[in-house]
Amino acid sequence: MGRTRARDTEHPRVALDHGGVATIVPSEFTSGFELIVDGTPQSHVDLDDPTHLHFEYIVRMGAVIDQLPEGPLTAVHLGAGALTIPRYIDATRPGSRQQVIEWEAPLAKLVREHLPLRQGAPIRIRIGDARQGVERLPDALTGHCDLVVSDVYSGAQTPAHLTSVEFYREVSTLLAPSGVLLINVADGPGLAFARRQVATIQEVLSQVAVLADTQVLKGRRFGNLVIAASAAPLPTEWLPRMLAAGPHPAKIAQGAEVQTFVQGARVVTDADAVASPRPDASLFLR
Repeated sequence: MGRTRARDTEHPRVALDHGGVATIVPSEFTSGFELIVDGTPQSHVDLDDPTHLHFEYIVRMGAVIDQLPEGPLTAVHLGAGALTIPRYIDATRPGSRQQVIEWEAPLAKLVREHLPLRQGAPIRIRIGDARQGVERLPDALTGHCDLVVSDVYSGAQTPAHLTSVEFYREVSTLLAPSGVLLINVADGPGLAFARRQVATIQEVLSQVAVLADTQVLKGRRFGNLVIAASAAPLPTEWLPRMLAAGPHPAKIAQGAEVQTFVQGARVVTDADAVASPRPDASLFLR
């Protein structure tokens, strides 16, 4: 997460169909560009080096992806902002086949025009609601995806209908037997929302790990948690050492720690689902 920016009239920007404005600006702190939606940083992209992952939670997602078996991946991305993770997979796993479902057509057009994918990249972008989009994907993907990434935000919040056990059951049908689901969850002190998300995902996929900054994982401040889940044992042997080393030191909770994390948390259903908490605007100020 970066910081809120003043109204920008010099850089590429577009009004979104479902409210808000998306802008692409040069990164202030590193090489590359940032996609900003209503003052909230959504993505960082380095066109010269797609393996450069700047945001901390994206670094953690990349660390999990690096643990998957060698070779090309079949991947589906629900929400992708400026396509940071699809670009990373395209660069590190040549020959991968990827599908992206993006809610905002104007945003996808903005990214394609001003942060273009490499020519010939096998990344297909579909426009539509993530949940409905999963149902419309080619039948050939069902049960054959090595990776599904859910990182859907409307402004600064994940929509409620993408947080329920029914939703995760639908998504899980895409996964191969050892396929991995990665979810970006944002939550604040107490982690009530994140705990329910982990409990809900665990209802569908038995193997679950949570990656986050230590202070975030302890519920002491607002931040992003990456949930990794699979029906098979997760490939996490080297992750604790990698996460502790940085460049953004973090922790991975597994096994008994996950059970403690979700203790008392209720599974989310379509009937009681709510959007993720909205961060205080001051979170993005530096």
